[in-house]
Amino acid sequence: MTQTHRISGGLIDRNLPISFSFEGERLQGFAGDTLASALLANGKRLMGRSFKYHRPRGVISSGSEEPNALMHIGDGAYRTPNTRATVAELYNGMVAQSQNAWPSLSFDAMGINDLFSNFLTAGFYYKTFMWPRAFWEKLYEPIIRKAAGLGSLSMQDDPDVYDKGFLHCDLLVIGAGPAGLMAALTAGRAGAQVILADEDFVMGGRLNSEMIEIGGQSGSDWAKASLAELSSLPNVRLMARTTVLGAFDHGIFSAVERVSDHLPLSQRAGRARETLWRIYAKRSLLCAGATERMIAFSNNDRPGIMQAGAMRAYANRWAVSAGQKVAVFANNDDAYRTVRDLTAKGVEVVAVIDPREAVPDSPIRVIRGQVIDSKGRLGLKSVRVRKADGGVETLAVDALAVSGGWNPNLSLTSHQRGRPDWRDDIAAFVPGPNLPVGMAVAGAAAGDFSTHAALQSGAAMACESLVALGQTVTPATLPKAEDAPTQITPFWYVGEGKARKWLDFQNDVTVKDVKLAHQEGFESVEHLKRYTTLGMATDQGKNANMGGLAVMSEVTGQSIPQTGTTIFRPPYTPVSMGALAGRSTGEDFKPTRLTPSHHWAQRQGAVFVEVGQWLRAQWFPQPGETHWRQSVDREALAVRKSVGVCDVTTLGKVDVQGKDAAQFLNFVYANGFAKLPVGKTRYGLMLREDGIAMDDGTAARLAEDHFVVTTTTANAGPVYRHMEFVRQCLCPDLDVQLISTTDAWAQYAVAGPNSRKLLQKIVDPEFDISNAAFPFMGCAEITVCGGIRARLFRISFSGELAYEIAVPTRYGESLIEVLMQAGAEFDVTPYGTEALGVLRIEKGHAAGNELNGQTAAAHLGMARMVSTKKDSIGAVMTRRSELAKDDGLRLVGFESMGAEILPAGSHLFADGAAQEPANDQGWLTSACYSPHLGKHIALGYLARGSDRIGEVVDAANPVEGKTLKARVVSAHFIDPEGARLRD
Repeated sequence: MTQTHRISGGLIDRNLPISFSFEGERLQGFAGDTLASALLANGKRLMGRSFKYHRPRGVISSGSEEPNALMHIGDGAYRTPNTRATVAELYNGMVAQSQNAWPSLSFDAMGINDLFSNFLTAGFYYKTFMWPRAFWEKLYEPIIRKAAGLGSLSMQDDPDVYDKGFLHCDLLVIGAGPAGLMAALTAGRAGAQVILADEDFVMGGRLNSEMIEIGGQSGSDWAKASLAELSSLPNVRLMARTTVLGAFDHGIFSAVERVSDHLPLSQRAGRARETLWRIYAKRSLLCAGATERMIAFSNNDRPGIMQAGAMRAYANRWAVSAGQKVAVFANNDDAYRTVRDLTAKGVEVVAVIDPREAVPDSPIRVIRGQVIDSKGRLGLKSVRVRKADGGVETLAVDALAVSGGWNPNLSLTSHQRGRPDWRDDIAAFVPGPNLPVGMAVAGAAAGDFSTHAALQSGAAMACESLVALGQTVTPATLPKAEDAPTQITPFWYVGEGKARKWLDFQNDVTVKDVKLAHQEGFESVEHLKRYTTLGMATDQGKNANMGGLAVMSEVTGQSIPQTGTTIFRPPYTPVSMGALAGRSTGEDFKPTRLTPSHHWAQRQGAVFVEVGQWLRAQWFPQPGETHWRQSVDREALAVRKSVGVCDVTTLGKVDVQGKDAAQFLNFVYANGFAKLPVGKTRYGLMLREDGIAMDDGTAARLAEDHFVVTTTTANAGPVYRHMEFVRQCLCPDLDVQLISTTDAWAQYAVAGPNSRKLLQKIVDPEFDISNAAFPFMGCAEITVCGGIRARLFRISFSGELAYEIAVPTRYGESLIEVLMQAGAEFDVTPYGTEALGVLRIEKGHAAGNELNGQTAAAHLGMARMVSTKKDSIGAVMTRRSELAKDDGLRLVGFESMGAEILPAGSHLFADGAAQEPANDQGWLTSACYSPHLGKHIALGYLARGSDRIGEVVDAANPVEGKTLKARVVSAHFIDPEGARLRD
């Protein structure tokens, strides 16, 4: 476990050694290491394989932009794929495994793809898998599915807990480098409520990775002192390990805090793994720093080739040398810091290769020229250099630091479609003027790369933000820091060499791929991205985009700003599905709403089913019943024989009040409601604006200015939203108010020939509910059980004499008990949703399966309900020729010709017709076994259905490969004249 590449210094704690494993090998690091730094310290340069060609890859960065070193971390259910080794904090017992390699990282059988790279160029999949057509399902698709994706899930339930939280502040500072720290100090000292968030586990940004001084002390020491002051301020919240993912409307930001990822499993008990924060900020200041970019040249993807800034970060912060002999390839002066710092640490720097004409002085040999190739399959062994005089020299090195300049991290500034501006002096894009409301940018993220400029802009932007909030702030005194200018000559890729020059390391996109995209007409940056997959890796283009844009600008003859950029979108870095879900998993995935009779039904042994957010009784099994059909058949027969009770509280209920309530409903519903008498209920059909049926229900008029509207369970929310939209936007001048009362009233259907006799036992005697006094479709506000207020509606979903009775929800459980006691002499039977469905299918009532967003009034057989004497939503559109044609779909019934079930969803064809789309004549929407008819029945839509009663059709179930014969009948299987419900 010798750490062969560990050097002196660093911010690690050598008193706390940490044991971990990689690829099954036990290794050692120290507290403060990342997995990447610990692997490099142990001489492990090969850390992953690329996606398409499975080429060997090593780490190229030290931050969250890392595209190569993606790992499986953890064992069993705790295994997490696609973890970036550069941000994974080392802990005792960590188990790390490479991914996208088989059978091993060093010998990957899929590396054979690299030999066929000439056939697997950009966009090859658009051309290759189109022929022969028969190969797709049996050959191409299985191979693609097996090869697709990075990493693999454990396929076990995630044992971790995730939280969500909400925070508010005056100023959100994103990034805790020199600009962010100075901004937080300025605002914190002024008394503002400040949140300072940084994705690193040690705040300080590049100050922890550079050998620079601020105010006479090292950058890391100044950062520690600043953080100590900030932590002492009660108005400042420090959030390390927190990545701000996105900037949304109204100053809202999302952020993920890694709470316990850095702890051994034994110490995670009782802690959330991650917390997803919603942060409400009056002002925000982006101080996210910058990302160094690579220079593309032949075989520039060897393990051991990395960003120059990353190489000195590993040396300065983690005391790790990326190699024994190092070369530097750069087009800017910043890379010479890497030379200085590595040399000071005792690392041998062989040479600096600089393509510029004017190069700075250096104690290390400087070669004016370009790196044109590299050698070393599993790790860098040498680089070939084309010198300015034309000569070629080979340098034996095992690490190459590359710097093509720095790109400000401006993703968050573009999350609301803001476009960046180009600055020639730094050869990079900087945030444009169209920022999210309330956002400012400081430091390297704004293109201010020197330490002094970062401190200055951080303080200035913090002052500006607080002044805009009306707060008094005193400008901070800036500590002394370096203020070196940016010296850079744009240089994007080396033209010499036939080998591939890599831009996107994870997705294997090369300079040649970008040129091919241009050659094939994909010149737009958005088309380029999708044709080549440039920038679609887990780093979302942080490393590759600028190089790709530069190549495209060259081949199109445009400047880089003319070529443009793609739009950055949230999240800024990958986020786990667990963090997004929080605690909303398993039973807590969504709220479960219980009906008022739920606990009573539990005591009766009911079987429950999820219906939207509700948990409803599906059936009530009795002793001796071994199959659900036995229970459902018994319940349905009991309703038609005597009386049954069903909890229908879940139906949506909307209270509509106001002097214009009738006029409002007359506009919302397709049929008329303006003249509905008080004390009456009417069935209503609600249409969308395009004429398609939205919902059906009832509206009961309790007073001149008071209606109660019911909706289907599934559409309770959508219908209420629709009615509010109509009220506020389409009919703002009407005197009408709405409120949802679904949860306020417990409601039960009491159905069957003895339903009136049962209700007469509990309705207070002053209310006459005889047939003459309370006819079909009547409604009234009554009292029951000696003065408990209630509502009674004589409506039927079963086709039998039936009522729905409602009481305030707090009396709901008591009411079901009273109904069952009062109905004992009639053998009252509780029935669930399955029997409810059987009864409604037998009667031919449309429900959710029929109102599926494809059907209009004519299809339902309700064309005459759409009034032509008034204006209503959707009325005109429902008269469109395709929706109203005589030979269109019609809702009819079907009887099975045998003993087999008619499966809902089956497609309908003429008897004996070929089962192909051209002959499709409709489908079955709902199906059940009717215990009253002794056969399987169904409802469905059939072309010219009402003219084809008695015809036999084929009901095809392609999923199971079955075709059954069915006879077309009326949709009203029971009491088509409706005599029972009016009795």
